[in-house]
Amino acid sequence: MAFDIRVQAESIDARAVTAALSGSGAVGALVTFTGYCRDEGGRLKALELEHYPGMAQKQIEKIAREAASRWPLIGVAAIHRYGLIAPSEEIVLVACSSAHRGAAFEAASFLMDFMKTSAPFWKREHLKDGTVGGWVEAKDTDDAATGRWHQL
Repeated sequence: MAFDIRVQAESIDARAVTAALSGSGAVGALVTFTGYCRDEGGRLKALELEHYPGMAQKQIEKIAREAASRWPLIGVAAIHRYGLIAPSEEIVLVACSSAHRGAAFEAASFLMDFMKTSAPFWKREHLKDGTVGGWVEAKDTDDAATGRWHQL
């Protein structure tokens, strides 16, 4: 199985990632999700993402392996950036390939939901007016998204 888990400052080459996961004749579906930095109504200059080096990647690997144990995947990629990220730049890419679309969709959704709530990343807003905001709090909706996986 193709397995690509990274935490990096550099932009994500989505084409290279999807090419690596779709190159097998066994692949019938490839689902990707890319999360981008929003400009928050034009007030955001950049989003600062901090992480716990080493631990962040290990946690994402753990989540990806859990997804691979639940669904018949051919490939998994989860790449998360850190550092200052400007609006319209990508923050995260999740991709899952499988023989069938259902497994690829479910696994990608599972992976993203758990990355959002359990991978050790912190976000802080840098505003266009030159001020730096506080660290962004987790959302209840993110916890609710992971809660549905415990019911399955």
